[in-house]
Amino acid sequence: MAANTFGTLFRLTTFGESHGQAIGGIVDGCPAGIPFDQEFIQTELDRRKPGQSHITTPRTEDDQVEILSGVFDGKTTGTPIAFVIKNKDQISKDYDSIKDIYRPGHADYTYDAKYGHRDHRGSGRASARETASRVVGGAIAKMILHRMGIDIIAYVSRVHKIETTKTYKDLNLSKIEESIIRCPDEEIAIEMINLIEFTRQEGDSLGGTITCVCKEVPAGLGEPVFDKLNATLGHAMLSINAVKGFEIGDGFASTYKKGSEHNDSIREGTASNHDGGIQGGISNGKDIVFNVAFKPVSTISKSQTTTNKDGEQVDFSTEGRHDPCVLPRAVPIVEAMAALVLIDALLLQNTQNILKTQ
Repeated sequence: MAANTFGTLFRLTTFGESHGQAIGGIVDGCPAGIPFDQEFIQTELDRRKPGQSHITTPRTEDDQVEILSGVFDGKTTGTPIAFVIKNKDQISKDYDSIKDIYRPGHADYTYDAKYGHRDHRGSGRASARETASRVVGGAIAKMILHRMGIDIIAYVSRVHKIETTKTYKDLNLSKIEESIIRCPDEEIAIEMINLIEFTRQEGDSLGGTITCVCKEVPAGLGEPVFDKLNATLGHAMLSINAVKGFEIGDGFASTYKKGSEHNDSIREGTASNHDGGIQGGISNGKDIVFNVAFKPVSTISKSQTTTNKDGEQVDFSTEGRHDPCVLPRAVPIVEAMAALVLIDALLLQNTQNILKTQ
């Protein structure tokens, strides 16, 4: 079974490859009558698209979304919303030299092991280009969440060893989009950008952390036991390309504390939020706060040693246009996946409360 669909009631199915004709998706389960803001969706896509600045890949894709169904007279109809994004600037010949080589850190070998066949052009379905479809689905979810007063804001909090020591409450989150690295700590952002530029010149790449804050989420969301809200958020984030870690609230730092130091109270006015807004797998009404760890981008121009299909050791260097650090473009992807989780949880909670309205 190919798992190309995410969600239970609000479902996103994506399709397409990096160097195919197009990518796209279908959103099923979107309620009818929601005002549909295509300009907002395009803005979200523009935040993810390549070629935004000198610290991202120079591939130039317009990423113009075309809505095929599910919207009429500016509102959702309740039927599946189908959309497509045409690929325009793919240069497949850049990958001809590696069609028989398994690049380290990529899905080349594992896709061959699973399917016995792979699309070597830009990693095919394993490419992060697929995430553009997630951003569209997440933007549709955001349109509903915004009407309910729920905001999702993510930002880059660490690049390699350079990290802001400020919490999200100490930062001016309105400045995130003013920075090409999408870090609202201005001094730290400059250090991050300088390091990325230096690393790019070396032909290498960097990883780091994105922090996400979900505000005004009502208490009661989450489906124990196996679909806890933190579990579905973890599932969503770990499904994003290059993600290697997820922690909510204090995360691993909580293991250094005692229970008396970590236990959160839901008493109004209590500032502590060690659990990140979720207790027992259910939202408690506080801000949901989590971190997502991204590994360094695997595609680098430095010469590397790997193995080909015949099991021989070979040296190679990668051609093509790639991000030295994926973090700034991953911010809207993290927000989109969080939005998909929350809208699904809200719809599921509505089914839980259906008898209360009778």
